[in-house]
Amino acid sequence: MIKVGILTVSDKGSKGKRVDSTGPAIKQLLDDKDYNVEYYKIVPDEMEDIEKELVYLSDTIKLDLVLTNGGTGFSKRDVTPEATKNVIHKYVPGFGEAMRLKSLEITPKAMLSRAISGIRNSTLIVNLPGSPKGATENLHAILPALPHGIAILKGEDSECAR
Repeated sequence: MIKVGILTVSDKGSKGKRVDSTGPAIKQLLDDKDYNVEYYKIVPDEMEDIEKELVYLSDTIKLDLVLTNGGTGFSKRDVTPEATKNVIHKYVPGFGEAMRLKSLEITPKAMLSRAISGIRNSTLIVNLPGSPKGATENLHAILPALPHGIAILKGEDSECAR
């Protein structure tokens, strides 16, 4: 089982002024696969809060995969990619590229996504959009590669070329 954390980044959601529908949509998609969602939290669009949570999920809980949602657009408060960049040890551009490519088949607005992904220790962190539709579409685009990548991170599988 792949251990997953879902981190929703939303000012309104963190204050109880909006119900998070994206985090539960991600969880529902993963429940039908070989994933175990062990952690879920909503944090405000604050760099320090996002970074602190990502480090905790990677270093203390040692999750295999952390999926953020929200904070990847052009708004002044959108800082999820920057927070992710500050805590990762290795940048993994392929997931963001694949998500944008797939999303561009649906809408030209996909090129506005600043979502990134990377590795901190043995945890893969992937930024998803804040909408349920966008998050699940993006997750569908990368699901085929996630198990192998995570197996490599956990030392359970060899490199891709073998």
